[in-house]
Amino acid sequence: MTERVYIKEIATYEGQQVTIKGWLYNRTDKGKLQFLLVRDGTGLVQCVASQKGVSAQVFADARSLTQESSITVTGKVRADRRAPGGYELLLNDLQIVQLTQDYPITPKEHGIAFLMQHRHLWIRSSRQHAILRVRAEVVKAIRGWLDDHGFINVDTPILTPSSCEDTTTLFETDYFGEKAYLAQSGQLYSEATIGAFGKVYCFGPTFRAEKSKTRRHLTEFWMVEPEMAYVDLEGCMQVEEEFVSYIVQMVLNNRAAELETLGRDTSRLQKVVAPFPRISYDEAVELLNKDGLEFKWGDDFGAPHEVALGEHFEKPVFVYHYPTACKAFYMEAHPSRPEVCLSVDLLAPEGYGEIIGGGQRTASYELLEQRLKEHNLPREAYEWYLDLRRYGSVPHSGFGLGLERTVAWVCGIQHIRETIAFPRMLERMYP
Repeated sequence: MTERVYIKEIATYEGQQVTIKGWLYNRTDKGKLQFLLVRDGTGLVQCVASQKGVSAQVFADARSLTQESSITVTGKVRADRRAPGGYELLLNDLQIVQLTQDYPITPKEHGIAFLMQHRHLWIRSSRQHAILRVRAEVVKAIRGWLDDHGFINVDTPILTPSSCEDTTTLFETDYFGEKAYLAQSGQLYSEATIGAFGKVYCFGPTFRAEKSKTRRHLTEFWMVEPEMAYVDLEGCMQVEEEFVSYIVQMVLNNRAAELETLGRDTSRLQKVVAPFPRISYDEAVELLNKDGLEFKWGDDFGAPHEVALGEHFEKPVFVYHYPTACKAFYMEAHPSRPEVCLSVDLLAPEGYGEIIGGGQRTASYELLEQRLKEHNLPREAYEWYLDLRRYGSVPHSGFGLGLERTVAWVCGIQHIRETIAFPRMLERMYP
């Protein structure tokens, strides 16, 4: 019986007969030769059916194949540097599992609306396949670094009784007659679990009901959120730069072929090694005004401001000490400047803007109680969170890294909708 192999392993089977199970990516008819480009999810391989080398039925079947037909092919592996991947399969057998008719995504140009409507099929294309491979590598690197540095993965709930960020961007749902919300973040719960484990992270989907159509926003996205007891703002930034450097370098090492498919300039990514430059919010405002972007101290940065700041640096840049008024209620106040807080954002270069938001959390029961009142948040929903300041409160910090924004930056793609298999946006919930 001929051994079934995956295309990514085909180089180890040179001179041997193997079977590959996959789909037809493309076919070229050369008369007495049929060149079949077959994919199996792990790669592409050229399969050659010669009229003299196979039965009349097999050759006829090869000529009948249509785009994305599912097939099983058997043949001898031969090295050929002209072929995709450097190897090809000389066929002696082919079995059609299903002959596809009228596959909607053809080699011609299609509009984005059409491709998004057929997202379930679009992900089979080489570009989308490469992006999602890079995403999987980023996820692997995230978990690998955190697990290797003493962080414990503790899952946090998706249904919550309260908000973590802006209450105007909550998705509300009914929970057996009570109001519940889809989680904007797992951070508050992770602040609870550091009391048990010291260093934790949660990693999962988060939801923001933002009516935004920008290339940087999704209504459902994935975020990894490390949280650390007895770590201040400086320690938090050190973790962030080591973490992000590792992620980028792992993608460069393990997904070079995918980055090449995407046409990514990897020389920019090779510079992403710790330490990262750091500027205060005050310095950032000065930079923006020097650039001709009129910006008032106290406002939060929008996408144009983050892009402009990032253009000054070749690596991601930290912006720290934002105004207290434009950050979340739980941020620790600066000890000598209460108008600013111990917060930090990490802005990616090349126009990608914020990929991480974080900082030091308030450890004071009294200050947290005051902040809840200032933000008009219902105390009863946060009693458990106040308990964390009653019973063994310590200085602590953490951050959230947006997976899709990070993948967009690493891949060098313009829109975040391509960084997740089935994006959820303001006007799209299908497929």
